[in-house]
Amino acid sequence: MNSGNDEKKTMSDNTSKLTVVRGGKRKENSENLADRIYLRLKEEIFDFHLLPGDRFSENEVAERMEASRTPVREALYRLQRDGYVDVLYRSGWQIKPFDFKFFEEIYDLRIIIELAAVKKICEQEATSPLLEDLKRIWLVPPAERISDPATVSLLDERFHEMLVEAAGNSEMAKMHHGITERIRIIRRLDFTKKVRVEATYIEHGKILRTVVQRRTDQAKMLLKSHIEESKAEVRKITLHMLHSARHQTPEE
Repeated sequence: MNSGNDEKKTMSDNTSKLTVVRGGKRKENSENLADRIYLRLKEEIFDFHLLPGDRFSENEVAERMEASRTPVREALYRLQRDGYVDVLYRSGWQIKPFDFKFFEEIYDLRIIIELAAVKKICEQEATSPLLEDLKRIWLVPPAERISDPATVSLLDERFHEMLVEAAGNSEMAKMHHGITERIRIIRRLDFTKKVRVEATYIEHGKILRTVVQRRTDQAKMLLKSHIEESKAEVRKITLHMLHSARHQTPEE
C-alpha cells in the first residue's frame, strides 16, 4: 500500500506553497507574490499612475509592495517581456515610453486578421455556434444593454476574439489574442464615455447581422470602420490622459 507515501507527498506539496510564520499566519510564496506585484504594477501602468518614461528602482517597488526584491524582480522581468517596462543598465527600471507608431501598426495588423476572419466566416457552409452566443449578448433591446463601462470593455474584447475564433483557424486566433493583450492598455479607454458604450452595441449589432447574412463586403466595411473609429478615439483619450496626468498638481 502506498497511501502513507501519497499522504506525505500531498503534505509536502501543500507546505511548499505556504510558509507558516510567527503568530500562525501564512506567508505568501514567492510565485504568488510575484503574480500579485505584476498585476498591481500592470494596473498602475494602465491607469496612468505610472507614466511612460517614469524611472524607479527595485527597492522602491519592494518597499511600496512590502515585499522582498526577488518577487519584485520576477514581476518586473515579466513586465519587460510583455513590453511595458525597460531595464536600464545600473539605473533601475523605466516605464516604456509610449509609442503611438507601434500601436498604429498593431491596430493595422488587428484589422487585417479580423477582416480575414469575417471573410472566412461568411464563406463557411455551417454557422458557428459562437455567432449565436454573440447574438445573445449584442442583439438585445436597449433596456437590456449593460451600461457598466468596465464590463462592456471586456465584452467588446471578447466580441472581436470570438469573431476570429468563429473562423476556425486556431493559429489566427492565437495571433489575434496576442494582439489583444498588447493593446489592452489603451483599448479600454474607449469606454470612458457613455456614448461609446451605446455606439459599440449599435456597431456590433450591424456587424453581426451582416456576418450572419453572409454579406461579406458590407461586414468587412462595417468592421474596419468600427475598429478605426475606436482607434482614433483611443488615441485622443490617451493623449488627453497623459497630458492631464503629467500636469496634475501633487497633493500636499
